[in-house]
Amino acid sequence: MRIHTRRAAAVAAAVAAALSMPTAARAAAVVGQPAPVFSAKDTSGATQSLSAYKGKYVVLEWVNFECPFVGKHYGSGHMQKLQKDYTGKGVVWLSVNSSATGKQGYYTPDKIDALVKEKGAAPSAYLIDTAGTIGRAYGARSTPHMFIIDPRGTLIYAGGIDDTPSTDLADIKTAKNYVQAALDEALAGKPVSTPTSAAYGCSVKY
Repeated sequence: MRIHTRRAAAVAAAVAAALSMPTAARAAAVVGQPAPVFSAKDTSGATQSLSAYKGKYVVLEWVNFECPFVGKHYGSGHMQKLQKDYTGKGVVWLSVNSSATGKQGYYTPDKIDALVKEKGAAPSAYLIDTAGTIGRAYGARSTPHMFIIDPRGTLIYAGGIDDTPSTDLADIKTAKNYVQAALDEALAGKPVSTPTSAAYGCSVKY
């Protein structure tokens, strides 16, 4: 009886936790379903729409350069290498910043461009999502939070960049990179073996 009581209590706690989550987290995009469509301005003022990239793989990377978890991947040069490697293979890589005005990570477009240049980042475009519209549509919770969309517009990966939630640059060498693995499998015509994982990092500053 005690075991059943404990299980019931655990389930109740899980349900309560889910119900207490922000709407954005509960309304997250679902792997295997069509990815939420969006349009947003990039740092150049041009409009970037998901529909414009139909027929291509698209990576969405939530970023906040002030977050130490993001700093690990950029400080090591690892994120930049992924961007360059996969855009070189025809993948569209969109960095997304959903920090609200005045919150940590928010910058004007010219400052963002300066930071991107300073860090040697190479996304296809850097999207300004100050209102948090895209972030809420995808349920983006952390920086980095990663999503991959296939050429048909289906979400095929959502989660963390790898399996090692730390800020230590040395951990990158031994971590399993889920994004890299998913892209390699998808580009080879194989199903993604790990389509979801736990995202980690700093909270998105809506």
